[in-house]
Amino acid sequence: MKSADIRRKFLEFFKARGHQEVPSSPLVPADDPTLLFTNAGMVQFQARVQGLERRDYSRATTCQKCVRAGGKHNDLEQVGHTARHHTFFEMLGNSPSATTSSRTRSPTPGSG
Repeated sequence: MKSADIRRKFLEFFKARGHQEVPSSPLVPADDPTLLFTNAGMVQFQARVQGLERRDYSRATTCQKCVRAGGKHNDLEQVGHTARHHTFFEMLGNSPSATTSSRTRSPTPGSG
């Protein structure tokens, strides 16, 4: 199976369950001077999580382009040494909290 097939199946799975597909944000965030690159899938939802922005959907799914550039969970030294550590990657994700606060969000089905 090709990576494009995996990506599409992942997004379609969550869309079929009521999630809004959100396109990937740019690799260089325009509205966050603290980040040089998008390094995680939730970067595009930061303003919502901080209560600075409202969205017209309550569940989201996305395939976010990311750059491994160090930071809190810095494993940059692993790039090139393992088959799963690359400098550029796509992070598949889904979130029931794209528009709700963590205190009021509903649990994701099957999340335990």
